Amino acid sequence: MPELTQETERGRWVVPLGAAEVSGPSMVPTLHHGDLLVVHYGARIGPGDVVILRHPFQQDLLVVKRAAERRGSGWWVLGDNAYAGGDSTDYGTVPEDLVLGKVRFRYRPLKPGQRSPLALARWLVSAVRPVFSDRSASRRLRAR
Repeated sequence: MPELTQETERGRWVVPLGAAEVSGPSMVPTLHHGDLLVVHYGARIGPGDVVILRHPFQQDLLVVKRAAERRGSGWWVLGDNAYAGGDSTDYGTVPEDLVLGKVRFRYRPLKPGQRSPLALARWLVSAVRPVFSDRSASRRLRAR
């Protein structure tokens, strides 16, 4: 996960792009364990966006979730995998200042067994993809 400097903590983003690694199954099928992310820190967040945030109870832990809807002065965030948990259904609304940025791209590293030309070609086609906001998922997730 990215390290933050004091300047980023005060809201002045020295470098607005950073990298993060996905750990765990909470965003499957959108993101998988081991995916690398390009994060736009300080970006405007909207419903359906995939975001990086500080965990409300353990603020040294960064998590990736989908911003489902704005509630009061914070965001209701949910994982795409309903069975994984660890989202606003457990800890409630996340304050605005804990939402750090928006995920722009995901990169899937090459797996150790992918050596054949066909496997390499499939990896090249799917390795880097933009992560779009999914407003239909946002509406679907709010219904939970």
